[in-house]
Amino acid sequence: MIDLIYWLDLFGIMVFALSGALMAGRYQLDPFGVVVLSAVTAIGGGTIRDVILNTPVFWVENPIYIYVILTTALLTIVVIRQPKRIPKRFLLLADAFGLALFAVLGTEKAIGLGVPLSVAIVMGTITGVAGGMIRDVLCNVIPMILRQEIYALAAMFGGGLFATFYAFGWHDNVSTLVAILGALALRLAGIYWRVSLPAFQLIDQDKK
Repeated sequence: MIDLIYWLDLFGIMVFALSGALMAGRYQLDPFGVVVLSAVTAIGGGTIRDVILNTPVFWVENPIYIYVILTTALLTIVVIRQPKRIPKRFLLLADAFGLALFAVLGTEKAIGLGVPLSVAIVMGTITGVAGGMIRDVLCNVIPMILRQEIYALAAMFGGGLFATFYAFGWHDNVSTLVAILGALALRLAGIYWRVSLPAFQLIDQDKK
């Protein structure tokens, strides 16, 4: 189980770092900007989670996460020379994979630290969405979590699935994978069918 979580975590770091690097390329940032955007996307959410839970920050304890981010960012620069030609949907798909992975793994880590299940789901959601939110703010675009698209809901769904499985004693590889696939399926459905939550809208009327 520990090996599965470790490799899924590294894969999530790579996917989110790729997402950040592609966003940097679309806005024509320099190599340092690419690395920074890759890093904040990949480790931003997990860092906030660990600080809130008062536990050692994962990438400080194990620098391999930094190496994965640097390698992903540099390979993206070398291999994908014109990121603007990459379909925007590819960026959304990469982000969806990272969101699903980190939401579930973040929930699992929080549960392992002994927090209540409801708090663990919140921690998982923060792990999944905070890095992308920081990335979007740095690029001066409205973060996806604040748009109409199903985004945070998918993270909460994945974390909720895992918490439910844990409550019923199904704490194993299957629980983790099913929860990740559930979050991913909901996010991909939102992207493919453009499903969104109803927008809150206030209409100002001219005073007479």
